Amino acid sequence: MNDRTAGRQIAIIAAVAFAIMVPALQALTGWGQTAAEFSRDGDQTLRAAGYAFSIWGVIYAGLALYAVFQTLPGRAEPHLMASVGWPSALASLGCGLWIIASAADLDWATVAIILVSAGAIIWGLITARARDLGLVGLSRYLVVWPLGLLAGWLTVASAVNILTVLTAQGIINPAQPLVPALAGVVVTTLIAAIVAERVKVPTYGLAVAWGLAAVGVAEWGPKPLVGGAGFVAAGCMLLLTAWLAFRRKPFSPYGLTDR
Repeated sequence: MNDRTAGRQIAIIAAVAFAIMVPALQALTGWGQTAAEFSRDGDQTLRAAGYAFSIWGVIYAGLALYAVFQTLPGRAEPHLMASVGWPSALASLGCGLWIIASAADLDWATVAIILVSAGAIIWGLITARARDLGLVGLSRYLVVWPLGLLAGWLTVASAVNILTVLTAQGIINPAQPLVPALAGVVVTTLIAAIVAERVKVPTYGLAVAWGLAAVGVAEWGPKPLVGGAGFVAAGCMLLLTAWLAFRRKPFSPYGLTDR
């Protein structure tokens, strides 16, 4: 192992630990406003049902397994880690920093942090895919899939975060939320579909569908058109994910190969 690899491994472990510990410490100490309180300041335009955020438990568990796995000798493929290693460290660091920024009510900082985090992990996955890495076995399940889940959730969370801040800042009129809310659902779905086709990681599409369905649940009562759009968008993402999963492409993270 060279110094560069060792440094990357340490950075990933530290960043993942930071991402997991910050919300835990906030819960224990009660410091600042919670993520839910932060969202309530501007959730009149677009929001997701509260149960959707339980996905963080799965994301944190996946990141913890990934952080340990990538340190084991001969386990994580070196070319794969060269693509996703540093982006995953940056994205994980961002998860913890977002909690700090939201607790301090730093609206625009939360937008910058979540966009950088989402962009970093998506870029890492796209780079890995572009290199046609032959992902097999545990590298697929303990590296690509956990990072895909994080990337998918951050895609939806970025849209909700942006609309929340724009509403809280008065840039979007909370009394007229229909158009920006619909635009948020449509743009998010289009971006997610493009990314899903590029990364071809099933957990990415599943996380996006989970978030969009939660938007449908939350908005169906107050804004049925937005809620319906959320459900339709979630269905479209599930169909796209299934279609990508059954396409026979060489070196796919889905583990399918041409025959």
